[in-house]
Amino acid sequence: MPFIREYTNDENVMEDVKKLQHNGISSKDVYILTHDDDRTDRIASNVNANTIGLSEQDVKTFLNNIFSKKGDELRAKLQEIGLSEEDAHEYEEDLDEGKVLLIVTSDKNVESLFA
Repeated sequence: MPFIREYTNDENVMEDVKKLQHNGISSKDVYILTHDDDRTDRIASNVNANTIGLSEQDVKTFLNNIFSKKGDELRAKLQEIGLSEEDAHEYEEDLDEGKVLLIVTSDKNVESLFA
């Protein structure tokens, strides 16, 4: 399961992404997700992180998301990146509250970098 950390402040998530990259975590393993596509893209591009797009989703999920409600789309993206349906539902509720998710798919012990 990927490492996930929640934020309420865009600057804090960007600082932590830079910390991860400074400690050898590849940008290809770092994802940003918010409820607002523009916000997600803005944060990700500012720190050279990824968004969950076509390459992380299978074609069926991607096409379904085009016609889905935002909550359904976010839950599907979270499941495609390795979360259970229950965890995806919980994190999607946090996204509804305006939080930013930092998701790291690296097999390194990412949690230790925040200690």
